[in-house]
Amino acid sequence: MDFKEGKEKFLNAWGMLASNWGINRTMAQVHALLLISPHPLNAETIMDELKISRGNANMNIRALMDWGLVYKDIKCGERKEFFFAEKDIWEVFRKIVEQRKKKELEPIIKLFDDVTSVKEECESSKEFCKMIKELKVMSCQADSILNKLTKTDQSWVTKGILQVLK
Repeated sequence: MDFKEGKEKFLNAWGMLASNWGINRTMAQVHALLLISPHPLNAETIMDELKISRGNANMNIRALMDWGLVYKDIKCGERKEFFFAEKDIWEVFRKIVEQRKKKELEPIIKLFDDVTSVKEECESSKEFCKMIKELKVMSCQADSILNKLTKTDQSWVTKGILQVLK
């Protein structure tokens, strides 16, 4: 397989994988392109490579910058903005986990906090309260694990995973 074919395969797979996780496919492809690029790219190059519109490229670059996965590089004498991806894969993982936690887990924990005030007045409300409490406990445990995971050293996590798999 040549480089061009391998690159296209990777960009498509990264986009499909991300869409399975609920992340915009194009956003993931822009990230993948910047991730494998040895040099910062401008929006026009990203548009050409991925065959997307300027608006789509700019919107997804900005979203990736908001996530902390992509940075702007200003080059002297150039009017164009260039962009590059965080190359430390552990840091990429951490930032993605933090963003997903903030957008998905924290709101559901807040919802559980809000609905725990339901009074147990009948069989249905008792079952509701029981399930909400269990879901809240599980969500809080997941939140705690993710907090520890994102604040720890990569080598510690890798060693821990390898010990669990033995």
